[in-house]
Amino acid sequence: MIRPKDGTVLGRPICHNRACLVASVRRSLAPPQLLAFSIAGLILTGALLLLLPGAAADGRSVSVVDALFTATSAVCVTGLVTLDTPSHFSLFGQIVILLLVQAGGLGYMTVTTVFGAALGRAITLQERLTLQEALNVQGLEGLVKFAGTVFKLTLVFEVTGAALLAWAWWADLGPSQALWFGLFHSVSAFNNAGFALFSDSLIQSATSVPVMLVTSGLFIAGGLGFFVLTELIHLRRRDVRLSMHTRMVLVVSGALLAVGTAALLGLEWSNPRTLGGLDPADRVLAAFFQSATARTAGFNSIDIGAMTPPALFLLMVLMFIGASPGGTGGGVKTTTFSITVAALWATVRGDAEPVVFGRRLSAQLVAKAFFISLISFLALNLVAGALLVTEGRDLMPTLFETSSAFGTVGLSMGEAGQPVSLVAFFSTPGKFLVMLMMFAGRIGPLTLAFAVARRAGVQPRVRYPEGKLLIG
Repeated sequence: MIRPKDGTVLGRPICHNRACLVASVRRSLAPPQLLAFSIAGLILTGALLLLLPGAAADGRSVSVVDALFTATSAVCVTGLVTLDTPSHFSLFGQIVILLLVQAGGLGYMTVTTVFGAALGRAITLQERLTLQEALNVQGLEGLVKFAGTVFKLTLVFEVTGAALLAWAWWADLGPSQALWFGLFHSVSAFNNAGFALFSDSLIQSATSVPVMLVTSGLFIAGGLGFFVLTELIHLRRRDVRLSMHTRMVLVVSGALLAVGTAALLGLEWSNPRTLGGLDPADRVLAAFFQSATARTAGFNSIDIGAMTPPALFLLMVLMFIGASPGGTGGGVKTTTFSITVAALWATVRGDAEPVVFGRRLSAQLVAKAFFISLISFLALNLVAGALLVTEGRDLMPTLFETSSAFGTVGLSMGEAGQPVSLVAFFSTPGKFLVMLMMFAGRIGPLTLAFAVARRAGVQPRVRYPEGKLLIG
């Protein structure tokens, strides 16, 4: 092979060292693939840290599977646990989990971009494309500045939430513990992670209005998405109007929250093991909190395993829909759900195109929404079916656990008297299936499909003749 004098082979640079080789591999990866590998690398790093003896409360290393599962749950901001966080992990282990939650929710690419820009390092085009994929935004213009805004918003929300929660727990926990618990739960809530330092999650605080409202406010804000939060902050300026995306997110999120709260009140009002054991005002508060947390936050203020089957089914629907794009939550996303509903309604009415807020939705956007919904539904049922075979448990708790993993929620029916999720009693293959579901839910089914199958945006070279089939 002829080698030009400029040190390239057919126009490509020759790698003489490891750093060059790594850079070459990074350039060969599409943004969805690089995003998936970065999250996987973060999970493996976290698992190695959790395997250290100092991460365990008793000084003994946890098992490899439990360390890997905990790291996956933290990075994927899910909250399903095979080990009770406050009793099995030391302060060091809890800090590792907190850092993994922060990195997973804020985004590895966001963190590296912000610090890289602060140090004066140039942000490459590939890094910008990967950051665009991670933040789920449409264009590259002002992307680095937007990443800085995301970082600042996260800091403001989490510090404010930590201070308010520490104040609420000050009398019961004491200064040092209240500050630590406030910080941990604030970060966990804003990132929609669901990890808690109480073995019963937040059941003991179900009647505490400050704790319930602050925590729910944090994960609702995180679930709305950073693009929506940025627009709402700038709304005070006269020249700023809410975009169609922000209006859609606010309307759908508000509707799901209201309908979920009302439905849970109706279904669980007389259940003595859940809402029935609370005062009327506390029942409303608990129903509101549980309706909000089901859309990817993962905290619970009532016993999930004691809920009625209709209420559990409602939670699974909310978990499948999830939060909004560009936020810290999972699921198919509120906009995907609203687009499919609008398209179905337009089809029923015989309209040529779905119209929302006086704007038509393109066929490509509708097709993408249906693809995400369908592949998510199929993946969820495929994994749930596999778990039914490997674990031999009843359908409802198995399907609920799988839905929680896909939506990166963290709610679990569990087992009576046990402070861990139901997955803690699964076999090793079952735990890996749940880990796969959490990973897919975190990066998104469409991004995962592009990462596994091909590069995003590559058009086929051959266009075949149109075929006709009878449907319906």
